Amino acid sequence: MTIHVAMWSGPRNLSTAMMRSFGSRADTFVSDEPFYGAFLKDTGADHPMRDEVIAAMDCDWRSVVQTLRGDAPDGSPIWYQKHMWHHMTGRIGYDDFAGFTHAFLIREPERMIASYLRKREAAAFENFGMDRQAEFFEREADRLGHAPPVIDANDVLANTQGVLSRLCDALRIAWDPAMLSWPPGRRDTDGPWAPHWYGAVEASTGFGPPETDDVELPDEARRVAERCRPYYEQLAAHRITA
Repeated sequence: MTIHVAMWSGPRNLSTAMMRSFGSRADTFVSDEPFYGAFLKDTGADHPMRDEVIAAMDCDWRSVVQTLRGDAPDGSPIWYQKHMWHHMTGRIGYDDFAGFTHAFLIREPERMIASYLRKREAAAFENFGMDRQAEFFEREADRLGHAPPVIDANDVLANTQGVLSRLCDALRIAWDPAMLSWPPGRRDTDGPWAPHWYGAVEASTGFGPPETDDVELPDEARRVAERCRPYYEQLAAHRITA
């Protein structure tokens, strides 16, 4: 029986490094934002490499979720799926993920938006999906009777083994020290958008140091961060620490 781990995140939340970490496990297959093509096709969003992404992916929402419910493509007992809630604007919602094991990856909004602006000219609240992430979190907490696992990107950087080992406990999978490092380079499982977004992670061999520098944002971006912050704090109150 496959364990389907759905990790819900926003962009620039250490999500690709986290995918690398899980992909370093011998028992885990990883998938990279499988709903991105459907999101681009249905919304017409003008994202980098839009045409290449649509051409390379299954862009039917129902077909994608049916695939994700099945066995891992390589037969691995764990299937780690990296998801972005701002992609979930189609006909798929919370109830379609019954039976999945859910976790939530967050990052301080100011740092998330500053990182986003290094790749794009502007940031809007809708680019991060934090309201839907918080709604999904509450529904899953109600179903479980307790908070599902939440990890903060900077906590992972500050104590990688401590936080990830506790995350594995919460997911009911064994801790594997292989999650602490990986070879540099691109992966066959990386999304077709990797050439635009993944330069730093392709050069990496593990998680970096914690972020301690102050963040300066333009006024408009700062207002977006202020709008995101209540949702961040809602989830951060339940985050796993070492």
